[in-house]
Amino acid sequence: MTQSRRVIKAVIPAAGLGTRFLPATKAMPKEMLPVVDQPAIQYVVAEASKAGLTDVLMITGRSKRALEDHFDRVPFLEATLEAKGDTEKLRRIQEATELGEIHYIRQRDPKGLGHAVLCAKQHVGDEAFAVLLGDDLIDERDELLSIMIDVQEKTGGSVIALMEVEPSQISAYGCADVSSVDGEDYVKVNGLVEKPAVEDAPSNLAVIGRYVLHPRVFDVLEETKPGRGDEIQLTDALETLAAAEGPGSGVHAVVFRGRRYDTGDKLSYLQAVISLASERDDIGPALMPWLKEFVAGR
Repeated sequence: MTQSRRVIKAVIPAAGLGTRFLPATKAMPKEMLPVVDQPAIQYVVAEASKAGLTDVLMITGRSKRALEDHFDRVPFLEATLEAKGDTEKLRRIQEATELGEIHYIRQRDPKGLGHAVLCAKQHVGDEAFAVLLGDDLIDERDELLSIMIDVQEKTGGSVIALMEVEPSQISAYGCADVSSVDGEDYVKVNGLVEKPAVEDAPSNLAVIGRYVLHPRVFDVLEETKPGRGDEIQLTDALETLAAAEGPGSGVHAVVFRGRRYDTGDKLSYLQAVISLASERDDIGPALMPWLKEFVAGR
């Protein structure tokens, strides 16, 4: 099956409480934590824009107003910077408002990722769409989303992103049982299990926060009962689709081997800040010598 329309819609669930970063996230959305000098969520929206996803729906919750404010215009600030001749700062703040059309809807009840995706049903309609989790940062030099969109158009079903992790860490992720597809770089997903015990995991391939989904997933999510953590799990719905038949069925996967940072994890968040800052022309030349001295002195 071939999709008749190119994927242009992205859904970004951003309703989580960010409890792992308390007290920093007590009054600030976790998605607004800065990675160098722009919030984590902007990297995700920029990734969607780069892949041609011009219609973005952000699933938010209470106390997430800062997300809307960040992607909105601030005429007074822009006029002030322009009057001062600070064109570089003006350009940087305008980048956020020019990434595409961004819409917002609230997930009123914290019922899990599957429920958050289901909140997008009316906006998405009958089109295939992408889901990008705000905690996952994919390095802009590494292609992933555009490849997944191509695979979805080719297969007609849903596509997930997988990454190899240490077997001992697999219980922190959704895990996939896969088989190869002759002549293709992607794989077929035979089954999925959410956060399995290490001894029960079918592989060391972890599901990471990028999906390109057929709209049939909405029908499945409406029938999906709460699972692990008493939440509606997207993994459970994809497990159903993997075994289903007919239009929109089947799940395939792209195994990602590039650079990814989990900004919901403190250590990975710090690694993202240091890695991205070290590669910046305006920061890296001063940061790297200091880092070497700091490490040598420990």
